[in-house]
Amino acid sequence: MPKGSNVAVPTTGLRVELGWRSGPGVPDADASALLLVAGKVRSDADFVFYNQPAHASGAVRHEGKRDTGGQVTDTLIVDLARVEPAIETVVLAASADGGTFGQVPGLYIRVVDERSGTEVARFDSADAGVETAFVLGELYRRQGAWKFRAVGQGYSSGLEGLATDYGITVDEPQHMEPTTSLASPVTASAPVTTPPPAAPTAPPAPVRLTKVTLTKEAPAVSLTKQGGTSGAMRVNLNWEVHKQFTGWGSKLGRAVANHADLDLDLCALFELSDGSKGVVQALGNAFGSLHRPPFIHLDGDDRTGAVTSGENLSINLDHQQAFRRILIFVTIYEGARSFADLHATVTLQPQHGAPVEFSLDECTVPSTVCALALITNQGGDLTVRREARYLVPERGVSPQRTVDYAYGWGMNWTPGRK
Repeated sequence: MPKGSNVAVPTTGLRVELGWRSGPGVPDADASALLLVAGKVRSDADFVFYNQPAHASGAVRHEGKRDTGGQVTDTLIVDLARVEPAIETVVLAASADGGTFGQVPGLYIRVVDERSGTEVARFDSADAGVETAFVLGELYRRQGAWKFRAVGQGYSSGLEGLATDYGITVDEPQHMEPTTSLASPVTASAPVTTPPPAAPTAPPAPVRLTKVTLTKEAPAVSLTKQGGTSGAMRVNLNWEVHKQFTGWGSKLGRAVANHADLDLDLCALFELSDGSKGVVQALGNAFGSLHRPPFIHLDGDDRTGAVTSGENLSINLDHQQAFRRILIFVTIYEGARSFADLHATVTLQPQHGAPVEFSLDECTVPSTVCALALITNQGGDLTVRREARYLVPERGVSPQRTVDYAYGWGMNWTPGRK
């Protein structure tokens, strides 16, 4: 589609893909959506992005990224039938992280009918320059029907500039100095009877746009310095497999693997400040507990890898003083003999503070267990370190025992089932 053109879209579920080619020096990009009335959001809740991944109406949901051999997509799911009647426009935008859109090759937006898989619209952006945020398209109502318009309008002020332009209140860390009131003094006079003041209503919390991406070059971040020191922190693993294979060393096929065949288990080794150690995992129904030791809970077992479900566990940071170290790791329970061709993303989402995310590197060894992240508490400073370390168990040694040996946990292991 050329810029400015429009096309009718079905009022069924749509998959909206923001896509580009990755490579050295190419910034990361993030998809977002804003639901507008008369050109503005009604509240900050009408902004859907990585830190606020679902609209309350269920009409828009941020699914997350996939990297398939250097072609990256970040996906939004839009159900037009669930868009509230007051909403006139759904803006489909992107923001660049670590550069400008002039450095992002092959940038496009694609709208697909989820029911039939038919491509409804595609707009390829060819004139991006210094912009760090981009409105690629919009879905809008016209005479009782929905249409998609290719926009291609950029902002040099990033996601913050785009969001505030549509009425979003952005949380900006500020250093404030105490101020002296300049109000005029009140002269004493006869007492005046006034009604008691109404209970103050707390303003809604502003939207936080920051996030932290861990890399080999910058593998660690302090949750304490990021403000993520209380509430429940959700740890999510989502994945996608692109090649079917039968074993290490076999010829890799080109067929897309059936997600139902692959069963990954997210696990956590823990060591508490009192010296006690253990594991949280599905094997043996060791799901843990959020409100009593170990203050870690595994939510369940998922086989789809979807970002909105995937494998999840929660860590209660209200009890961070109880933690000495926590190692998050993943094992293959069944469906594959190696992590080869697994494209996975790990996200740690504190209740307060910026989310922390990273991707796993390509697996080039016959590994069935991967250490993902190590959380340590040193002098009250809670730090997350990206491990992304594939381990190869010796013959007869379980994946759990392998990761224990690698990190010196010193536990005794017995066979378990789920």
